[in-house]
Amino acid sequence: MNSRLLFLIVSAAAAWVIALNTGRELAFSLAYLLSGILVISYLWAWNSVRGIRARRRTRSRRSQVGQYVEEQFEITNRNFWPKLWLEIDDYSTLPWHNASRVVSAVRRNGTQRWLVRTLCMQRGRFRLGPVTLRSGDPLGIFRRELPLSGAGYVIVYPLTVEIPSFEPSVSDLSGGEARHRRTYQVTSSVAGVREYATGDSFNRIHWPSTARLRRLMVKEFELDPTADVWIYLDLYREAAAALPWTPQPPESPLWGIRKRSRDTLELPPTTTEYGVTIAASLARYFIMRNRAVGMNSRGRTREFVQSDRGERQLHKFFEALAVVEAVGDLPFAHLIAIDGIRLNRNDTLVAITPDADPGWVRALQMLQRRGVNSVAILIDANTFGAQRNYGEVESELLAANIPFYRVRYNDDLGKVFSAPASIL
Repeated sequence: MNSRLLFLIVSAAAAWVIALNTGRELAFSLAYLLSGILVISYLWAWNSVRGIRARRRTRSRRSQVGQYVEEQFEITNRNFWPKLWLEIDDYSTLPWHNASRVVSAVRRNGTQRWLVRTLCMQRGRFRLGPVTLRSGDPLGIFRRELPLSGAGYVIVYPLTVEIPSFEPSVSDLSGGEARHRRTYQVTSSVAGVREYATGDSFNRIHWPSTARLRRLMVKEFELDPTADVWIYLDLYREAAAALPWTPQPPESPLWGIRKRSRDTLELPPTTTEYGVTIAASLARYFIMRNRAVGMNSRGRTREFVQSDRGERQLHKFFEALAVVEAVGDLPFAHLIAIDGIRLNRNDTLVAITPDADPGWVRALQMLQRRGVNSVAILIDANTFGAQRNYGEVESELLAANIPFYRVRYNDDLGKVFSAPASIL
């Protein structure tokens, strides 16, 4: 109960006591006035949020760091009485998504719309909504609120950087050896056609050949003739490092001197964010060159993306990387040793880690003996506030003839990976 309401109730009660005891006309007039204000204000507030329809439309449920999320809001008054003012409180978790508004003078059957554009600064899965409507009487005596159920989600993909070239060339690592093996699975590689056999799925029928030969012909598939690229991302909590950091809000497009562009976005100073950005950028690099790419990591849960190519595969990568965190309890060496046995000969494993324990290098050496090629990307945790010695890791990488890159805080990732890798 606010102070205005308490004052009016006490004043009205006192006026009625005086009026009934004295019988004076002025006291009765004051009592009726105060009582009327209370009743009319209550009815006004009760009606203030009735007949309101609120809608929000999101242009896309997918965005990326450096891009915008756009939402169209619409408030419609279906009530007979106009609305003097409405306060819309939005409880979205997307950082700096300021969708709350105060709208005024919404006439009968009137609609007010506004657009909210938010620059995405952090990757993740964020809630959009719910919304609460608030209003009241003109004197501010009574307030009503109407919670509106329903909330959506938006996934913000991690930032990617342009990598002009990746040296050493993966074609050199994989040797480009073809593996023409027929399979009963449907793949992106069609080997030819054959006559229909009992049990073949109808969606494998090749209709042009069927029409030409006048008998049912089905497509035959083969495994991808080129070696796959697998990206292994270290999300072991003990290996991660981070510097203190306070995220800065994006500049207003209206009052800011300039908009914050994609090129000026600053990565959070954590080994996890650098690792995620590197993984996303390399996945984009390979998929744009029509390579089959897969991913494996273990943080809070296992994030496994089967190797494939194409734009759809890139979205799978981005969705998996959008939500990963370095909270895993499996050391990187164990991840490589356990899951690396599934890799085929001539596949290439790209290991991304800040770990200074040489155990993961020895796990790569074991895979080397099976014909699996490796590239190591070592994120220097010393530049992120940790104190680690990478001497033994680098020595074993050089001894095993495994090319590696060293990434430091504030490095230009595009330039780092365009340069030749360190190799003996």
